Amino acid sequence: MLVSLGLLLCALLGLLGGAPPCDPQNQVSGLCPPLEEQKGNCIDISLGYCEDLPYTRTILPNSVNQRTRGEIEFSAEYILLSVLDNLLQGQCNPDLRLLGCSILAPRCEANKSVKPCRHVCESLKKSCLPAFDAIDMAWPYFLDCDRFFVSKEEGCYDPLEKLRGNMEITNEELLPEMPTTFILFSHHTYHQMVRILKKTASKCSHISKTYSIGRSFDGKDLVVIEFSTNPGHHEVLKPEFRYVGNMHGNEVVGKELLIYLAQYLCSEYLLGNERIQKLINSTRIHLLPSMNPDGYDLAAEEGAGYNGWTNGRQNTQNLDLNRNFPELTAEFYRTRRIYGARVDHLPIPESYWDGKIAPETKAMMKWMRSIPFVLAANLHGGDLVVSYPFDFSKHPLEEKMFSPTPDEKMFKLLAKSYSSAHPVMSDKSSERCGGNFANKDGIINGAEWYSFAGGMADFTYLHTNCFEVTLEVGCDKFPTEDVLYSAWKDNKESLLTYMEMIHRGIKGIVKDEYDNPIHKARVSIRGIRHDVITAADGDYWRLLPPGTHIVSAHAIGYKKVMKKITLPAKMRKSGRVDFVLHRVNIPPRRFDNVPLDEIFDRFDPLDNFDPHRGQTVHEPTEDGEEPSVDREKPWWWSYFSILDRNRPMWLLKNH
Repeated sequence: MLVSLGLLLCALLGLLGGAPPCDPQNQVSGLCPPLEEQKGNCIDISLGYCEDLPYTRTILPNSVNQRTRGEIEFSAEYILLSVLDNLLQGQCNPDLRLLGCSILAPRCEANKSVKPCRHVCESLKKSCLPAFDAIDMAWPYFLDCDRFFVSKEEGCYDPLEKLRGNMEITNEELLPEMPTTFILFSHHTYHQMVRILKKTASKCSHISKTYSIGRSFDGKDLVVIEFSTNPGHHEVLKPEFRYVGNMHGNEVVGKELLIYLAQYLCSEYLLGNERIQKLINSTRIHLLPSMNPDGYDLAAEEGAGYNGWTNGRQNTQNLDLNRNFPELTAEFYRTRRIYGARVDHLPIPESYWDGKIAPETKAMMKWMRSIPFVLAANLHGGDLVVSYPFDFSKHPLEEKMFSPTPDEKMFKLLAKSYSSAHPVMSDKSSERCGGNFANKDGIINGAEWYSFAGGMADFTYLHTNCFEVTLEVGCDKFPTEDVLYSAWKDNKESLLTYMEMIHRGIKGIVKDEYDNPIHKARVSIRGIRHDVITAADGDYWRLLPPGTHIVSAHAIGYKKVMKKITLPAKMRKSGRVDFVLHRVNIPPRRFDNVPLDEIFDRFDPLDNFDPHRGQTVHEPTEDGEEPSVDREKPWWWSYFSILDRNRPMWLLKNH
């Protein structure tokens, strides 16, 4: 009904003489009637951004019913073409600009318009859509391949023909169609990284997908690529693993290693590599190559090999992300002396929210809570060593003091699994990168190296079930491209071996006598003052070193159950230890109706934080006043501020 009224209104306006251009919003909705073949005289193209088209003559009105040069130049469509290169950081240009110009300045021959080819549009959309997704922008309506382009049989032309003669073959086009492990060892801009991750996920769509955990301060998506037999879903008893790179924007080797690792996992799985297939079939793997894309952009401006020690280290707010997490280690040291006090899954202090917190940090914490991670590592640069918690000294005045966690043995085992598989880290020579740690097998307790507060690894251990180490993967923070292959060759085996360590220890399900899973039951190890908590399905994972352990499971309202287990030294698969807990009657006490977790979470602003929220833009109301409720717009919205009320709502994905 609405469409019919719109078409009728357009027809009536036409009868009244000189139909005005159709509103772009109606163009998007399909309310505008299809344009008849443009009739008139061919005129010279006078649009500055369209002067390099493979033709010189156009016709008005154009394909979106714009009738004058002035109307075109002050339109959202033309402004978009003028800023595309900046928005996409060079991706898909000048191709996209020329494609758009073929609609805004259509080809004219014998006083008739000639439409561009549909296959050109479809090919460009396939390769460029990930770049639009990366900045959370919808594909422009006037580049709709079905509405504004035609087939070869209908008589079309290629608006990119002028580029064909000089076209450079892109690196991705060199990739063969058959599955093979082909990796280009180069630095990647943010948009190149996103494009490769999305292309990799598309190639292995049955085991992979990309998603965003939130946005950086400048509005860039923090893009993760996941590998699993059921992408996007947690599976009972399948452990969750994560790698995080580029936490410091100028430490880029880790970022590139994770981009390479994603491509390697995909192609090797397709090729039938049994080790990779076993790893992905038994583990859900998450790779976040860049936690600080804004800092990377700043560091990359100086170029590889010329970056200073700190340029781009922080995010746009000038915050060091690895000093920005809640400081829980000091609380651990204080409460561990109290008998029976809780020293794991510590809540975030209320005072933390009074400080300056990066959106990247909040997004990471929200991510940690949403997925029951078991094992993780964050990749840095500047040295060659594996550092493990605690990173904050147990004595506040000692900058270099050995400060172990209750899981010291397991952390050392994890750290050595990486360093021993690394040909340089395991080298006993002191005359090399990382030589200071040669006598320690390439590993060190973080606080013994140098103490700092607010680190991600300490927070991960004390707030969640997850164990996390820090991987320093090279002495040069932003090296030239010629060393990237060597870095991959040195770290590949270590990256795989460390992931496989997630299957050391035990796993199981905690249920009640009626076979119902018990959420947030505690699994304890005698002699290790650090419990893990069951996930929503009652499943748990507990990393443990070889040996004999007394394991117990307990929950409020249930009787504790204990079991004795023995783990072999060379185990490659988690031992299965399930528990069935029976309800017991507990005398009512004052706080029985208020679970302890609810007391802590009640004052936690992180629960209400939306990590995908963009920068706030205040849209004026009709009377010119600021609205009472903020409307969220992406960071690029300001590019169209000149248009005032005629901004392109059709570029907003949720519009």
